[in-house]
Amino acid sequence: MKTRKLGKNGPDVGAVGLGCMSFGGMYGPTDREESFATLKKALDLGVTHLDTAIVYGTGLSETLIGDFIRQNPHSFTIASKCGIVTQPVRSFSNKRTYIREALETSLTRLGVDHIPLYYLHRRDTEVPIEDAVGFMAELVVEGKIGGIGLSEIAPSTLERASAVHPIMAVQNEYSLWTRLPDLGLVQACERLGTAFVAFSPVGRGVFADRAPDPAKMGESDFRRTNPRFTGDNYVRNNARIERFRTYARDHGWNTSALAVAWTLAQGDHIIPIPGTRSPGHLEELAQAVDIRLGVSELAEIETLLPVGFAHGTRYTDAQLVGTELYC
Repeated sequence: MKTRKLGKNGPDVGAVGLGCMSFGGMYGPTDREESFATLKKALDLGVTHLDTAIVYGTGLSETLIGDFIRQNPHSFTIASKCGIVTQPVRSFSNKRTYIREALETSLTRLGVDHIPLYYLHRRDTEVPIEDAVGFMAELVVEGKIGGIGLSEIAPSTLERASAVHPIMAVQNEYSLWTRLPDLGLVQACERLGTAFVAFSPVGRGVFADRAPDPAKMGESDFRRTNPRFTGDNYVRNNARIERFRTYARDHGWNTSALAVAWTLAQGDHIIPIPGTRSPGHLEELAQAVDIRLGVSELAEIETLLPVGFAHGTRYTDAQLVGTELYC
């Protein structure tokens, strides 16, 4: 596996990482045995960057990763997140006491005394970003975290945060049908020496050889209410994406690997973290590092799936709360 640097002064990690949200059951019931097999496959492939969070299955994803690394020699660089509070109602907190308490729970579940990258999962507008980053910087000094991450933020927030302490990574959704980061955030990360960690580069499974069937999605599947997967929006989106699937097939590539390869081609500081708990699917995704996209291929893909092609917003209004919009 080729590697990329997790921030200007951060560790080298596999160019393709692994998003572990599905380990927590966000796309249907999780299977411990299959999750472990996926982590083993990740080690075999050189997929060394694991991304998890407290809210992924209310700690289940962290727990599964912790159980695995206790039992197996590993070379993973793990990232986790805090900042989303689910009880008694969903809210956000970037307060010092909350961050410390959340980190301790993550350390316990993972069974480690240090997390290489720790994110604020969402901004808490009641806490200035300068203060929140200052709280996180205390944890860096103490050796409990290796670097600070921010998620779903605007470029202006990154500028303010970086004035307080270097930001190792920013994580936002980025794919062929979610291109907002192109309007400043990808560029700000490159300018400031911050890795851009792209989640959902496969469009939550839509950029696959076979289109996902919304009618077969389980009750807990996040996509059941997602605007791009519902009604006429999905019919129109899938018809357009079918041309991309054909393009991939004609070139001998699997569709998901091509979608990830497109993300990699957008900048050397970009690290996509497609999510899966299937060893076979992860093997397909990892093939992205072997797909070389030149100017002509990128232009052809842009013709098939031009910026802004998707029908429907990426989130519902409720799902959008806490994310920062810009431009």
